[in-house]
Amino acid sequence: MVNLASLRSVKASEEGLKRVDRARKRMGWSKTRSKTWWLQANVSQATLRRFWKQPISLDGFISICKAVGIEDWQEIVDWSALEEDGAELESKAGEEPLLPAIVGEFPEGPVPVNSDFYIDRAPIEARCYDAILRPGALIRIKSPRHMGKTSLLYRVCDRAEKQGYRVVRLNLSKIDATVLSNLDRLLRWFCACISLELKLTTQPKDMWILDRGSIVNCTTFIQEQVLEPIQQPFVLALDEVDWLFDALAASQGFFSMLRSWHEEAKTIEVWEKLRLVVVHSTEDYGRLDLNHSPFNVGLPVELPEFTAQQVEDLLKRYGLDWHQNWVQRLMATVGGHPYLVRLAIDELAWQKVTLTQLLQEAATDAGIYTDHLRRHLKKLQERPELAKAFRQVVMAPEPLQLDTMQAYKLYSMGLVKKIGDRVGPRCRLYQEYFQTRLAGGC
Repeated sequence: MVNLASLRSVKASEEGLKRVDRARKRMGWSKTRSKTWWLQANVSQATLRRFWKQPISLDGFISICKAVGIEDWQEIVDWSALEEDGAELESKAGEEPLLPAIVGEFPEGPVPVNSDFYIDRAPIEARCYDAILRPGALIRIKSPRHMGKTSLLYRVCDRAEKQGYRVVRLNLSKIDATVLSNLDRLLRWFCACISLELKLTTQPKDMWILDRGSIVNCTTFIQEQVLEPIQQPFVLALDEVDWLFDALAASQGFFSMLRSWHEEAKTIEVWEKLRLVVVHSTEDYGRLDLNHSPFNVGLPVELPEFTAQQVEDLLKRYGLDWHQNWVQRLMATVGGHPYLVRLAIDELAWQKVTLTQLLQEAATDAGIYTDHLRRHLKKLQERPELAKAFRQVVMAPEPLQLDTMQAYKLYSMGLVKKIGDRVGPRCRLYQEYFQTRLAGGC
């Protein structure tokens, strides 16, 4: 007999799967692509995929059934398989960490400022908090995607607000393409956004004088309407500024203006109030003149991967107590990549799947990383020259040299890590997945 108290994972019988299939059709849901289903069940899409072909956690199994209206979940369990596998499962119970289903935060997007799951990467946060207090400060946060740049930006802005500073945070990825057609349109948009955030009564259009040029108009607006009326410092935080790099008609003047504002703070008192924070992923600045930009001045900040100690800290915040060997096994596959680590821990904490199962499936379409990996694959397929370069990286037995621009682009995507003047796959997960997906070339 199966001991229900010790039951950790179950699978559906063939008849049970047919019943679930009929129920999901009545709901109008697909077998694995209906987001409403996995959200209502509080499981991941990867868990829903596994449900159809292999055992999953008992909690996840029950939730998936209940989401389609099946309360008597016991009736669709393949009990015969559990009887056969019971002894084997019992013997392996001590080989994996016990994982309480503690609710964390799904690792998509920035980590909220009040979250218990943000991991400091000392001394980076302290340096940023100190820098933002300095007159005319400029902080440049640069790291590949999914490394925590925006989460850090939120904390710098929060620290400034707690000091009584005025703060405006703009995400430049939200700019309409038509705005980037010329510098004047970009600067009008820029001033309008700041005016909206600060609820100013004077609008940019009321001060825009054609004869004096866009940069002078924008600079005058910021000085007269933002800086001069206030006593406290003003923090202007610009996220995802790399969206402007290819729009040279607008971006060179814009970045040159930001650089000039930073320089003005050295000699003009009112500009000391301005504190700039710029965030970007790539080092491929296109044809920008870096000497007339903010990208080679100020405090440079680059976020590293998590250390083993930081991964252990995150595990404890989920209520998980892991042996050091389990941490090493996870990091051997995904390194200290913050997003990949958080996704794994979240899946383990929610679903109680074994670490072995998660790692065995990691580089497959059934694994928890499939959506993340497919997004990268799609981007590579859209840029054959990068796909070809990355294929060389994952196929090589050791780090190799690439064209500088290709290396920068792959690094900004988070696919490679720098090793001196060479690059290698960022983690074993990427190497294993892309070795098969790019094997035939692109």
